[in-house]
Amino acid sequence: MVDIYKEVSELRPGNFLKEDIYANTKNPIIAKDTKLTLEHFDVLRSFGIARVLIESKAQGHLEQPEEKVTEVKLTPEVEKLMNQSAPAKSTTLESLYDDTVEAYRKEFASYKSGKKLDVAVVRTIALPVIQAFLENKEYVRRLNEFSTIQNYQAHHSISVGILAALISDQMGYPKGQVLQIGIAGVLADSGMAKINQNIIDKVAFLTSDEINEVKKHVIHSFQMVSESPLVRQEMKVAILQHHERFDGSGYPRGLKGQEITEISQILSVADVYHAMASERPYRQKESSFKVIELMREEEFGKFDMKIIQVLHDLINKLSIGTRVKLSTDEIAEIIYLHRDFPLRPIVKVLGSGQHIDLSANRKISIVKNF
Repeated sequence: MVDIYKEVSELRPGNFLKEDIYANTKNPIIAKDTKLTLEHFDVLRSFGIARVLIESKAQGHLEQPEEKVTEVKLTPEVEKLMNQSAPAKSTTLESLYDDTVEAYRKEFASYKSGKKLDVAVVRTIALPVIQAFLENKEYVRRLNEFSTIQNYQAHHSISVGILAALISDQMGYPKGQVLQIGIAGVLADSGMAKINQNIIDKVAFLTSDEINEVKKHVIHSFQMVSESPLVRQEMKVAILQHHERFDGSGYPRGLKGQEITEISQILSVADVYHAMASERPYRQKESSFKVIELMREEEFGKFDMKIIQVLHDLINKLSIGTRVKLSTDEIAEIIYLHRDFPLRPIVKVLGSGQHIDLSANRKISIVKNF
């Protein structure tokens, strides 16, 4: 019986690859002899691969019946790692965050020198702070305040992990998966270590060639985690897809809508939110309210609005009677909430008693709530 090429749409879980799969990459994205799963099919579609060579039954592998998608069971050792306590020297959440960023900064720098990414090390660094934020969710409102221009990449990676874990937890994902999603968020931009530092540090607008070079980081990130058994396949797919957009404007494949997994969308929202809410060398940060408003309106159609709403509820949920700081530096109290414009209520300015309908006056916005 000869080996045959099959369309990706015809593959079944349990098929075995007869050849390495490349996609304009130095290393294979899926290795020969891999037993294919549903998540591998997502990877193949993400890279636009139409068909692959499948090993015949006669050569030692019997085609397996279709697998049920079930929750992966964690070993006791992995559970212990995922639930480890915070380092003793970190006496506050902010100091734990700072210690975590510094540890990851050093680890990320080693990737630039050619060190292989060790997922177990990253988990040891990041899981305590992710767990701490899950237990103290109210502090997420201050997360973007912790970030600095210096060591931005490390701040961004750790913060995206925290945000992704919080969003997925709020959406009802099981605990083990929440922590995996958090680690996927940390690892999503690990491939930036392979991008020329001059491009990363550039303050001026990037050229089209430089932009295309930066876009390669998602493939680098995917390749850096592709062989790790500590990262589930659906998380690897999410890392690869975290710059895809619902309207097809993203990369690397320009996927649309349901072609993009929900976990990928969680990473996307966390990534964009933190980038826009943080100080960067080439632009000032926006308030969390402004960022979510921009993601809702100016970026409409790019993100899953359900996930945007979850992020909004975590960070900026408002209610009548809440006191807020306006972009005019005035303090006001919310007296009415518009259903269609949740970030632009009617407020009463303390002191003057002036009423301002922020849905009508777009020049004024909320920058902080108390």
